[in-house]
Amino acid sequence: MRTTLAGAAGVSLGGCATGSSSLVRTPPPDEDGYRLWLRYASPGAAARGYERAMRNIRVDGASATCGVIRNELRAATTAMFGRPVPLDESVQEGSVIIGTPRSSELIRDLNLGAELEGVGNEGFVLRSARVEGKSVTVIAANEDIGALYGAFHLLRLMQTARPIARLNVVERPAVQLRLMNHWDNLNGTIERGYAGRSLWQWRELPDTLSPRYVDYARACCSIGINGAVINNVNADVRILSAEYLRKVAALADVWRPFGVRMYLSANFAAPVRLGGLSTADPRDPAVADWWKAKADEIYALIPDFGGFLVKANSEGQPGPKTYGRTHAEGANLLADALAPHKGVVMWRAFVYDEDVDPDRAKRAYLEFTRLDGQFRPNVAVQVKNGAIDFQPREPFHPLFGAMKETPVIAEIQATQEYTGQAKHLVYLGTMWKEFLDSDTHAKGEGSTVANVLAGRVHPSRITGIVSVTNPGLDTNWCGHHFSQSNWYAFGRLAWNPELTAEAVAEEWTRMTFTNDDRAVATIRRMMISSHESFVNYTMPLGLHHLIGGDHYAPMPWNNRAPREDWTATYYHQASEEGIGFDRTRKGNRAVEQYFPPVCDLFDDLKSCPEKFLLWFHRCRWDYRVKSGRTLWEELCVKYYEGAAQAAALRETWQSLAGKIDARRHREVDERLAIQVADAAKWRDQILEYFGQFSKRPIPSDLRLTIDD
Repeated sequence: MRTTLAGAAGVSLGGCATGSSSLVRTPPPDEDGYRLWLRYASPGAAARGYERAMRNIRVDGASATCGVIRNELRAATTAMFGRPVPLDESVQEGSVIIGTPRSSELIRDLNLGAELEGVGNEGFVLRSARVEGKSVTVIAANEDIGALYGAFHLLRLMQTARPIARLNVVERPAVQLRLMNHWDNLNGTIERGYAGRSLWQWRELPDTLSPRYVDYARACCSIGINGAVINNVNADVRILSAEYLRKVAALADVWRPFGVRMYLSANFAAPVRLGGLSTADPRDPAVADWWKAKADEIYALIPDFGGFLVKANSEGQPGPKTYGRTHAEGANLLADALAPHKGVVMWRAFVYDEDVDPDRAKRAYLEFTRLDGQFRPNVAVQVKNGAIDFQPREPFHPLFGAMKETPVIAEIQATQEYTGQAKHLVYLGTMWKEFLDSDTHAKGEGSTVANVLAGRVHPSRITGIVSVTNPGLDTNWCGHHFSQSNWYAFGRLAWNPELTAEAVAEEWTRMTFTNDDRAVATIRRMMISSHESFVNYTMPLGLHHLIGGDHYAPMPWNNRAPREDWTATYYHQASEEGIGFDRTRKGNRAVEQYFPPVCDLFDDLKSCPEKFLLWFHRCRWDYRVKSGRTLWEELCVKYYEGAAQAAALRETWQSLAGKIDARRHREVDERLAIQVADAAKWRDQILEYFGQFSKRPIPSDLRLTIDD
């Protein structure tokens, strides 16, 4: 008998919380961050208008997802209004009517056919309307999951104190796959996890289901995330064993009403290590049969299983090249097994064999462009935002737009592996917008990365964006309260990449901390400036990988590692003559992997954006940058500015005492103290190291800014 601690339609993140507004005089009560952006705090003065607009709630439909809608709206209104809005089938002034044309006669009678046809299976129409002579709010969708997304959208408007009297919202997600990629291990650890141990309690599953599994699915669904790969890309073969598949199936059952599908990272050598075969060669019929049988076994347990994510022939992981086969042959092997069940294979392009090219940044492009068109229809190549490895700033990966016949989905990273982990406040919405808005020029102007991912540049059977996001068992899920914003921003930008980073930051702040306008504006400014500040005090002007083995502390002197391209000196190449990696046409010609005019922009020293200067160019220390300063002086300015900006970030946060509950204010301040100290450490150690090569002093006016 399965013991369920919280049913799949349960709501345990809810509960009443007193939100702050411009009228609040007393400090808000302490919070621990567990409820994320689903606190449903009182929207203050706006609450009265919302109550008039929500006299009762009618949800037409009997599915488990409809049950989630009812529970969510009831919990949210109870928290925001101090009482639940009644759930009944009447139509009255102020009713909220939710359903699909199949489940609701009222929805059918509104004749929304043209609009519903345009929103697909996951989109929704949220509209103020008149039904039976009454002013009502309608959430209509083609499927129940779309109605749930619409309900969360309405609640988001209310949480952020937005008007809901005259609504006319029609939305659908920009891409199909919007997935969390967890790097969790079966022993409970998380690779690049900074918030405690794994969420998945394998010893208790499948018999005991933590209420946290429901809360996780709610959080994902509320921002449009529709799937999760729950195990590390460095995959343990046991995840595909019968024992663990039963555990995985129990999680999938909990998530299903929230539209969150299950995916698994598969180890390419599983037929050998788990199945007892002598080979995992893609051309061996016995290997193909093993994968087909395994797919049948999985779908018997999880009928809506999404598919496999594979890291192959990368950093020691097995793959088809072990047997002299191509990545396409390896991916197609698994794709054929999944195809009868409509599953997909996400094949990671994070490969950098040394025999492909001397420059690691060029290798994935060379490997995969020559395979374009050779992949099965249900294979997507999963490409990191940049060509190295989630660096604080990279130019967009040249594979975006280059694969004309193969679906390409993007992989970004919210877990802050190289951006301060859970110790630094670094909002990544600005970084991701820079990436998504980058124009590849694959088919002329307007061929942005976002448009490539949406299949608007090259027609694509599979569209998507995924994020390595590693929440753990820490009470606040992410270790740092502000790290929650990156989980939130991923979901919102995956749903709609046209949103601004500023708008997403404001939404998250109002839902997570306060609706006080001045406090919101202050926090939003902190968030928007935080990524550039981090780049300034760590790796400005296109520098990259100046970091140690833990991917946290500065280590520009690192010249010893199992591979040369795991060292810092490989990338910065500092000497008395200069610094930087020459990827121009006169260098190793990496710029030619980009379409013109992008390649021309990066190739020309004068036109190359200075944020990518040393990524593409090797420059003398006395090279004059756009400010008129020498390169050495500009580096010094950037590092000093970054450290000063980190200090200012903490001072600004301290000014919000009394506006934010004392517990979270204190916990964030403690992390900001670490960030200030780390920023100074980065500044001092990097400049001391590079000063040995430049033979130049730090400008005296900068040294005067050091806080004694």
